[in-house]
Amino acid sequence: MTLSTAVAPHLFWLVSSAAGIAALVLSSAAVCVGLLMGGRLLTRRGPDARVLHEALSLATLVALAVHGLTLIGDAWLHPSLAEVALPFLGSYRTVWTSIGIVAFWMLALLGLSYYFRGRIGVRRWRSLHRLTALAWLMGIVHSLGDGTDAGQLWFLAMTAIVTIPPLVLLVVRHLRPAASRREGVLREKPAIRTSRSPAGAQS
Repeated sequence: MTLSTAVAPHLFWLVSSAAGIAALVLSSAAVCVGLLMGGRLLTRRGPDARVLHEALSLATLVALAVHGLTLIGDAWLHPSLAEVALPFLGSYRTVWTSIGIVAFWMLALLGLSYYFRGRIGVRRWRSLHRLTALAWLMGIVHSLGDGTDAGQLWFLAMTAIVTIPPLVLLVVRHLRPAASRREGVLREKPAIRTSRSPAGAQS
């Protein structure tokens, strides 16, 4: 009875906090799988990886929805639906909360756009989908700035464990195209010389 009495007033807050942590873990895993697929680093690509990526992305959106909506029932914070859904309306840590709200809508729109990629155009959709990494980074900033456990060692350790691998993959993904472009330039230069040499010999 004592435990239930102590937890009851904070139940919605605790559920929201747990859902937020779950969303951070799920989104980090989704970004990780997506980067492995896009960077052709998975040895076993195909439907299995795509299904896993899709499942993690949808689970992230569900966890984020629970994270925000359960706060409406919190007796202390008691935000309105508009304050939960729209940035810069709430009074509680407005900047950090707004970053999280914007990140949610970015993830929702970019994630659900997968089902409309035929209409959007695959090339255009892939370009837009790269913004998912930005939304994920904004979510990390939100959790570190707005989370009630952000100062706890266990939370910082958990955040590092789930975010460092995709961060490393993100850096590798952005470095590889630059390296590929440099290699392409180096391959083209000898070809230019060899194409000019016969002309020089004839003159």
